[in-house]
Amino acid sequence: MNLSGLQIFKFLPGAKKTEHANCKECGCPTCMAFAIKLAQKQVSYERCKYMPEELKKLCLKNIKPPQKTINIDGLNIGGENVLYRHEKTFVNKTIFAVMLDCKDKDFHEKLERIKSFEINRINERLKVDLVILKNDKNYKINNLCDETVYIREEEFLKLSLIKIEDNNFKNTSKKLKTIREKAIIGRDEKYSNPVYVHFKHNKNLYELCARAGYYLCKYTNMLVFEDFDESLFATLMTLRQNIYTDPQKPLQVKSKIYEFNNPDENSMVFMTTNFALTFFAVANELENLNIPSYLIVTPAEGMSVLTAWSAEKFTAQMVAKTLKKFDFKNKVKTRKIIIPGLLAHMKEELEEVLPDFEIIIGTIEAYSIGDFIKKLA
Repeated sequence: MNLSGLQIFKFLPGAKKTEHANCKECGCPTCMAFAIKLAQKQVSYERCKYMPEELKKLCLKNIKPPQKTINIDGLNIGGENVLYRHEKTFVNKTIFAVMLDCKDKDFHEKLERIKSFEINRINERLKVDLVILKNDKNYKINNLCDETVYIREEEFLKLSLIKIEDNNFKNTSKKLKTIREKAIIGRDEKYSNPVYVHFKHNKNLYELCARAGYYLCKYTNMLVFEDFDESLFATLMTLRQNIYTDPQKPLQVKSKIYEFNNPDENSMVFMTTNFALTFFAVANELENLNIPSYLIVTPAEGMSVLTAWSAEKFTAQMVAKTLKKFDFKNKVKTRKIIIPGLLAHMKEELEEVLPDFEIIIGTIEAYSIGDFIKKLA
């Protein structure tokens, strides 16, 4: 467990009111101030010359990462230091691996499916992370030039990983929970290696998806499948992306003017903030409409439309500055900009700072854009 400032302070001379209490030799005005900084990892425990050995041992144990990180050709597995994402954040995403038997008659067909599998979601390109080659003798891994990492089974089995065979859901989930808690809370080095769950062949994709999804949440570092199915991996990758985001850092896209369906100087113009979920919801609608259009994305620190407005991150001045930055006035002849319906109250303010443009109040929800354009036309 992480030591709090108060827990540390109880060991120090200042708490015990012994010699060297609040001596300031560590650079802090009091022992309490030093304890708080040490708990926040802003100073080293070595700064205190009078720290008892018992506290030194606790500090050393506290500093050491509770779970080791295993690296496979740039692919990091493990390294987690909390049980729950909201405590801080998760470090390395759960790895999705496929074990392929090189003696399988369908080996090349399966390999090509894995190599060609790719989904793009919220500004991230997602592919199978790892392929483990079984019964491999002469296959040239160096020839597999894509972003997926490849490793031979005999090399994979030498890694310091804890393997759990998924034979029983109740037992597997209990093992995963116990191992993570002993590593994170108990700081037990016997459980500090990353954990992976190995799935044997399973034709029931619904069951496989449910089990894998649960283990992804609690608490496997890697899932190894002997089957590959595009729909299964797409579903699990979507779930993983939702889990392995930093809760302290909003998802955002680059602020710029995006183009859809080859727009020209007379095409329609939309506007939103750089909050990733909002952007992709709007972008998906605009792309599927097959109507040439522009989407002006303003910088808003990754906040949604209404949140950005209430936090004064979406202002008329910011919009004017964004258009000026990209010289948008001279780029298009269009003089209408469609803004989100939630910002209807900003119409007059925006027209005041953008005298060359007419502000059109758009939809509140992205899925309504298609019907809105039909009525607008």
